[in-house]
Amino acid sequence: MYSTVPADAPLIREPLHAPVAHLIRGGVVEGVHYGSVVVLGPDGEVDLQLGDIEAACYPRSALKPVQAVAMVRAGLPLDGELLSLAAASHSGEERHLAGVRRVLELAGLTEDDLRNVPDLPFDPVVRDTWVREDRPPSRLAQNCSGKHAAMLYTARLNGWSLDDYLDPAHPLQQAIAEIVEDLTGQRVATVTVDGCGAPLFAVSLRGLAHAAARITTAAPGTPEARVADAMREHAEMASGSGRDVAALMRAVPGLLVKDGFEGVQVAALPDGRAVAVKISDGAGRARVPVAAAALVRAGVDASLLKEFEGEVLLGGGRPVGEVRVVRALESVTSPAWV
Repeated sequence: MYSTVPADAPLIREPLHAPVAHLIRGGVVEGVHYGSVVVLGPDGEVDLQLGDIEAACYPRSALKPVQAVAMVRAGLPLDGELLSLAAASHSGEERHLAGVRRVLELAGLTEDDLRNVPDLPFDPVVRDTWVREDRPPSRLAQNCSGKHAAMLYTARLNGWSLDDYLDPAHPLQQAIAEIVEDLTGQRVATVTVDGCGAPLFAVSLRGLAHAAARITTAAPGTPEARVADAMREHAEMASGSGRDVAALMRAVPGLLVKDGFEGVQVAALPDGRAVAVKISDGAGRARVPVAAAALVRAGVDASLLKEFEGEVLLGGGRPVGEVRVVRALESVTSPAWV
């Protein structure tokens, strides 16, 4: 059903994005979010596309499930909460920090071995607490520390060097690049550096959706299935309390979801239906309703996704508008105030 032979690399060009969501206030379109959306059917064919789904783009953290699969294939023995954390953009809650410490402990390493950038926790409430307590940025608190700890553990288990584990030429990163091409079904267009310092691989939006589908349709017990199971069963470890990623996975049975900075989101169901979204301006307020609408177009029951339909805009303390997806994605009746 899904080819594992990499096709040509996505085109490196300015993406031809299209309007995907409108900011509507009092019946007037006040703003427009551009982006691209792809919906794959269970056969892997494109059922819906808006914008440019073939241009090279950076999935950012939406690629973490693929990176986690690569590490499990390379011998990473984690499961459950700790494997979910390996694929996480975590909020910096105490359970996340404790989990990262545990992975490092299993590897016989410490926080000092991490090479991600020091940062404050991602969750604003947790971050404010850190600031009040005068706690400095740390590598442990940075939202990608679970991935980095897992990378170190994988390198240690394989006898690979640790100091340069983020070098694109390192055996670990070469193994990850190979699995990125395997699961996306296309060659990597280019490689750069993600915000955390890890190599970042450019693929197309269609390729990203294809990879998510490959992960959710994999046979039980495979590295792909282990990653999917861990993330779905421990959604808060893959994100955090109150995060939309965890809420989506709780709302839709069997759904795997991962977000990424700059308005990226990917989601897939066990039968291979998958969606991927890129909001060109990186706006989270458009990412969530557009992804939810794409899931409805993929056949998910709309009643399960009501809370994700779009942010309500207030005027004088009362609803006067909303962030609404474009008609090509719409599946609900317009509210009375529009």
